[in-house]
Amino acid sequence: MKTQLLASAILCALPLAAFAADPPPPPEGWSGSGEAGLSVASGNTKSQNLNAKLDLKFNDDRWKDDFYLTALRNKANVANAGGGSSYDLTANRYEAGASAGYKLDDRSYIVGALRYEHDEFSPYQYQYIASIGYGYQVLKNASDELAFEIGPGYKVVQATSFNVINPTPPPALLTVKPDSDSNVVARGKIDYKHNFSDTVSFVESFLVEAGSGDKFIQNDAGLQVKMSDKLALKVGYQIRHNSEVELGFKKTDQLLTTNLVYGF
Repeated sequence: MKTQLLASAILCALPLAAFAADPPPPPEGWSGSGEAGLSVASGNTKSQNLNAKLDLKFNDDRWKDDFYLTALRNKANVANAGGGSSYDLTANRYEAGASAGYKLDDRSYIVGALRYEHDEFSPYQYQYIASIGYGYQVLKNASDELAFEIGPGYKVVQATSFNVINPTPPPALLTVKPDSDSNVVARGKIDYKHNFSDTVSFVESFLVEAGSGDKFIQNDAGLQVKMSDKLALKVGYQIRHNSEVELGFKKTDQLLTTNLVYGF
């Protein structure tokens, strides 16, 4: 009973917390951040890993816009059928996105969004989506920020090519490129940020693109520690899930990063 009462009290307090005080005015004009992580190993094993992200934002009394670029690239020793190994590319993903939000008032806005992704090692070689929707800033104060977006979109996906045995060789293998697929999807996005202190913060972004075919879900969580006004260290954990994949591919990918972040 005590647990139920405590949970009820917390749920009742959330709306009050959201409107307890006017949110601080966001900075106007352009702002942004760049982050990158690099690891290199040599000797008995050899690998190179690079992940990077650039994020640009614009805000004024009518617009809140966001533009980003991400890249993930990895090369490593890979065992082959002959018992040896070769130094091959094992990850190669690039993503670009943009959103433009027109403010209806201090909390609600209409948003149009674009996202393109190219990944040589995922179930889908590329996918892109254009959407329009409604956004609402549920909570914004000195310690917490919470916003959501929801609306329809149109998505195109291209499944990764694969090899099959040729019944009449040569060649021994044939490369099959599946047809691209397109459909109307529902897009939803939730962004949350909590400031533990002036220097430590937690951020999380949840994205879903659900249609009659593949349902794509991505969750990015990160803990950031400021070292100065411009520099910070960030530990990030990403989960990506596709509900429909070709045989031989896993539905879920995970990525753990440790990056240096520069804000401007």
